[in-house]
Amino acid sequence: MRWFQALMPREDKFFDFFSSHAQLVHQAAIELRALLQGGETAPAHSAQISKLENAADDIAREVLLAVRRTFITPFDRTDISGLSTALDDAVDQMQRTAKKIDLLDVRTFDPVMAQLGDVIVEASELAVKMVALLPDMRNANARITALNLHMTRLEERSDELHDQGVKALYQRYRHSDAMAFIVGSEIYDHLEKVVDRLEDVANHIGDIVIEQI
Repeated sequence: MRWFQALMPREDKFFDFFSSHAQLVHQAAIELRALLQGGETAPAHSAQISKLENAADDIAREVLLAVRRTFITPFDRTDISGLSTALDDAVDQMQRTAKKIDLLDVRTFDPVMAQLGDVIVEASELAVKMVALLPDMRNANARITALNLHMTRLEERSDELHDQGVKALYQRYRHSDAMAFIVGSEIYDHLEKVVDRLEDVANHIGDIVIEQI
């Protein structure tokens, strides 16, 4: 079947979809990092994340339609849908994080939360780079593997920051303000999940490359 597919003309517009989707994820990550700087601009950044999430949903719908309408795809249809879903899940988690911050009316953030914002932006940059290498995945295999390893290290760093931040919250509020601890730890949990979803994107790309080479 692979031999047959190699002889047939392919529809490569999916790479453009993935690139646009990844760029929206990256833009949302930048907005989330800005939100975590605190202050009265937080609602504006949250609103922008919602707009980017809506735009990402539109791309995800286009991908699903294109999968159904395209005879020869650049790789397995399930993998195409899975990568699109992973990208969408990442920006969805950013939107959920921003929404939770809005609902809890948080305007000041721990420095460790801001560090997690930096990790999220860096992870989103890796996702953009990995997606950009997909059209030439056979020749870019080593580079994609290196980027995937970098993503794993960022996820490990996010786990460390999460634990560090929650521990500091507990030590600060255990005798004074249980609600502040609950609110802060919930934000930390959401931020860690953003990095987890970005790692899912990298893992999907890694799996696609393994299947195709």
